[in-house]
Amino acid sequence: MTDNIIQEKSHQILILRIHRPDQKNALTHAMYTALADGLAEAHNDPDVRAILITGNTECFTAGNDLSEFASGMPDEFQHTPVGRFLFGLAEATKPVVAAANGPAVGIGTTLLLHCDLAFAGSNTTFRMPFTNLGLCAEGASSLLLPRWLGRVRAGELLLLGRPFDAEKAERYGLINGVCDPSETETTAWNTCLELAALPPAALRATKELMNAATAEEVSGTMQREGERFAQRLQSPEATEAFTAFSEKRAPDFSRFS
Repeated sequence: MTDNIIQEKSHQILILRIHRPDQKNALTHAMYTALADGLAEAHNDPDVRAILITGNTECFTAGNDLSEFASGMPDEFQHTPVGRFLFGLAEATKPVVAAANGPAVGIGTTLLLHCDLAFAGSNTTFRMPFTNLGLCAEGASSLLLPRWLGRVRAGELLLLGRPFDAEKAERYGLINGVCDPSETETTAWNTCLELAALPPAALRATKELMNAATAEEVSGTMQREGERFAQRLQSPEATEAFTAFSEKRAPDFSRFS
């Protein structure tokens, strides 16, 4: 575990809290490992009936720690820390609920595609700026968003990387409701309590049936995205984007073809 992921269990609910406020909850490899380990623990613990992923009232996550990811992902994607987390989340057998406030960037948005229920504060800003960083879609977003939202809406979010607010996320069906930021986690917690009171085997069976039709597609897409993402991390475009970010300037992609 890492101090930046706080794991708690209460009332048969496992809470995975992203806690790196000085860096806007940007995720490191160690944090991904802790999240993946938490999901595995929940799967193996018969006393856990629901999982809550949350941050704080100010920030869910600003996405990947670019200073760390700039060095690439040397292992096969499924076995990298981020790959373990994404596959663990997509394959979770127990209900997963998310509570997001403030920035929900990159993985902060795409992880919601694999949660069963999600709530966001009115201060939440979602964004998937993968192309803006010289990267590509991840978390099976290139499959699920066009299918759920239609191609043109998915293009607005994935190709242009435009930010969108909680109200739009609710209209698009990405979250269940918009909350006052001080109430987002409470709303998600109460939902977890409701889930924990239901017959656990019936919940697992229903979730399995809901995911069965797309499970293989999601897994295959996530693997292909992960391989391409790793390649893009080493690209000149990503190098320029990351350098510009560290130098606090706008990137210049005019020389690339």
